[in-house]
This record gives sequence, structure tokens and C-alpha cells, in this order.
Amino acid sequence: MAATRAAKSLLLCLMVGFLHHLQFQFPPVAATTSLGKNESRDGGSHGKTLSFTLYQQETINKTAYIVVDGVAGAGVSQTTTPFGTIYVFRDYLTVRADRASPVAGVAEGSSITTTLDGLQSLSLAKITVDHRGHRGSVSVLGGTYNTRPSDYPVVGGTGDFAYALGYVRSSPVDLRGRTVTYKMELHLYWPPYAHYAPVQHKPV
Repeated sequence: MAATRAAKSLLLCLMVGFLHHLQFQFPPVAATTSLGKNESRDGGSHGKTLSFTLYQQETINKTAYIVVDGVAGAGVSQTTTPFGTIYVFRDYLTVRADRASPVAGVAEGSSITTTLDGLQSLSLAKITVDHRGHRGSVSVLGGTYNTRPSDYPVVGGTGDFAYALGYVRSSPVDLRGRTVTYKMELHLYWPPYAHYAPVQHKPV
């Protein structure tokens, strides 16, 4: 009788241990559902994830200025600035690449050129959005490569984006002329789903 009770207890312990093991083998994953051409969401702004796309419109010497001249390396062009150049901007964000499309926010910040070829910089920005019922801002800090996509970690948020983590990907769309356009993709995750956000690596 005692042997039977001991065997049942051992079997129960093994089952509990197995179920506990399964719990940590299969963590929940945040799914994203489409809400339209430029936006997807699961769980709302205080739920799981939110992704949408806007376009940054930057005009030299109108919405963006060099405030400190660089000291060496490449000259000033649409894609390069000398090493040490400090650049500030306050650019409109539109819902489409067309500059005449509706404005949905503002990107403001600065960058410092950090390579002698003038193509890379350290950038910080506050992205303020009023779009599709979402209002607030996210702050980003990271490296920029002027002629190809760059990923910036989100380091904070306000309003509907409070407590969000994730990243913003900026990609050149049109670098010709006085006004240049960048595609800005925001990928935001809220706790507890932030832990499962994909890790993005900037191209080398």
C-alpha cells in the first residue's frame, strides 16, 4: 500500500515538472493584424504591438540646418557632411511619400557626423505623431547611414506611446534636389510583449 502511494506521488511530481517545463518552452508570441496600408495593430496602443509608416520631408536650409561646420573629410552634399558637423532638423511627417499628402506628425532632432567619408552619423530625435487616433511621441537614439536603411532603438515614449519599446527604421526614398524624403517605419511593442520583439541589425 505504501509502495502504491509512493508510486502515485512520484508520478504526480513528474507530471507537474513536465507541464512546468512546457510552460517555458512555448512562450506567448505577439501576433500583428493589418489595419490598413500603413498600419497594423494587435491589442491597441496599450496592448501588444503597433506598426505604421510615415514619410519624413526634409528641406535644406528650411527645415534642416548645419549649425556647426565639420573639420575634415567629405564636403557638403545631399548625402555627406564633413566629420564633426552638427545638423539640426524639424521635419514634417506625411502619410505618403508625396510632399503634398496630409501631415501626421513632426520629427525633430540632431545628428553629428562621425565618419570621414561623411556618410554616417550619431542621431537623436523625438517623433511626435497624431495619426489614425494615436497621439504621442517616441524618442530614438542610434546610428544613421545616409544612403541606406538605418534602425534606431526606441528609448522612450509619451501619450499613447508611453512605455513602448521597439525600433524605427528610416530608409531613403528620394535624395535628389533641395527636399529629400525618407520612409519612416515605426515598430512598437508594449510589456509584456516587448521581450519578444524581433532584434534588428543595421547593415554593415
